[in-house]
Amino acid sequence: MDQFPTTESAVTALRTLAAEYGREIEVSHDIGADQTSRRSAAGVGITVDPDGSLPHEAHVDLGGSPRVSVRLFPEDDALITVEGVECPDVPRDDVLGFLRSLYDGLAHVKARRFPPGYFLIVPLPGDRTHREFMPMITLTPWLSSRVR
Repeated sequence: MDQFPTTESAVTALRTLAAEYGREIEVSHDIGADQTSRRSAAGVGITVDPDGSLPHEAHVDLGGSPRVSVRLFPEDDALITVEGVECPDVPRDDVLGFLRSLYDGLAHVKARRFPPGYFLIVPLPGDRTHREFMPMITLTPWLSSRVR
């Protein structure tokens, strides 16, 4: 499993992954407590954490199908959105494994008859999976093609 101690190291790894899979990548950075989404209580004009460090958040959009965006938070986790389905609280170190599963065709959608519903299931390294519930109306053509 890859380890990414900083947001910038994770962004660098995502750039390498995008090149490996032939995907376009667009990255935007928010640096400073007054800029990051989870630091709204920092106060006006305050850009550093109490320990003097600058929190760094990045938003990454990857081109191609499926549509994927990754929001890397300073707290060592990420929000990955796949075709409009949000997968919150993915550990930063699992982001590459998550995306590799998507691009290698290992991720799938599991249908449940009663009560009706769908789950996006993404295998992760170490015999783990990320499972995310999705309403039926969110099935895009890419997600529909992965239903088992």
